[in-house]
Amino acid sequence: MLTENDLRELVEFNAPAPVLSLYLNTDPSEGNADAHKLRARSLIKEINLPQDVEAINRYLDREYNWSGRGVAIFSCAPAGFLRAYPLGVPVRSAVHISDRPSVKILTELLDNYGGYGVVLVDKQGARLFHFHLGSLVEQEGVMGEAVKHTKRGGASSMPGRRGGTAGQTRAVEEQVDRNMKDAADFAVHFFESKHIRRILIGGTEANVKQFRSFLPKSWQSLVMGTFPMSLTAKASEVLERAMEVGRQAELRKEAGLIEQVITGAAKAQSAVVGLDDTLEAVNAGRVQTLVITEGFRKVGYHAKENGRLAARLPAENPEDYEKVFDVVDLAVNKVMRTGGEVEVVHRAEALEKAGSIGALLRY
Repeated sequence: MLTENDLRELVEFNAPAPVLSLYLNTDPSEGNADAHKLRARSLIKEINLPQDVEAINRYLDREYNWSGRGVAIFSCAPAGFLRAYPLGVPVRSAVHISDRPSVKILTELLDNYGGYGVVLVDKQGARLFHFHLGSLVEQEGVMGEAVKHTKRGGASSMPGRRGGTAGQTRAVEEQVDRNMKDAADFAVHFFESKHIRRILIGGTEANVKQFRSFLPKSWQSLVMGTFPMSLTAKASEVLERAMEVGRQAELRKEAGLIEQVITGAAKAQSAVVGLDDTLEAVNAGRVQTLVITEGFRKVGYHAKENGRLAARLPAENPEDYEKVFDVVDLAVNKVMRTGGEVEVVHRAEALEKAGSIGALLRY
């Protein structure tokens, strides 16, 4: 399972030789294992890195179990470096050669599908789910005492007396409160241990509202959305609904981020847009959050001596630069190495008009 630590290892890997990065869509709907192997061989057959090509083919032939919907493989044979990550979501098949692993697609996947926590609640208990990259990682449950609804008109029909309607109602409400509080405490512990930073809550509107009120404020701020669903729903149903709600929440978040970047750039207030200005900010180490549209890539130039990136070959000392297939991918890597964040956005017409890339700056 791909984690943030895995991504960090890839970003910080100092390659003594070219790195071959292969992303392969292995979705069963796109063909069987033999068809996918053929596609992989077609992608890398012309690459003049025979040891890396052999290592990747060997992994696909002997180790990959073909149960996922995608796989990312990185090889630098002279360094004895081979990393492979089966994925529960499909990826665009692509191959890259650079002096470091190509991590942009992995960044997109983690940004869109990584680390979702889902809780289904009712008056008696809760079910907790940890979904990561389209797969169920773990689930747990907690059940409180049964909530017993006594018919009105018991030992005393006068409201407010012990055993009467009001007393029974208060007893039920108190039991529900205890169950909800216990469920919220359990959920916080579960999500904290999984390092969850995006939460969705399912249940009736009343139950969701009551459960949410028992969450600490710091955890309430991580709730991305809610949806109606039974406590007994199948995990596959929960995943499908959660991903749908999560995507809509992400789009709303992205819209706000894009507006912040474009407005800030227009006012020259700690933001830039467009490839040239963004790369200059990346080169200066000023980027706090790099924002790119999904799938955006651009041929550019990279100076091996000092690592500078450029959208076009500089007139000054052009011999210091080499042409690269995707300068955006190198920008992603460089921003992450300097402690910045990367956001991959969708339906970003406003950002596309501004060049499909921008950044919020540290200063």
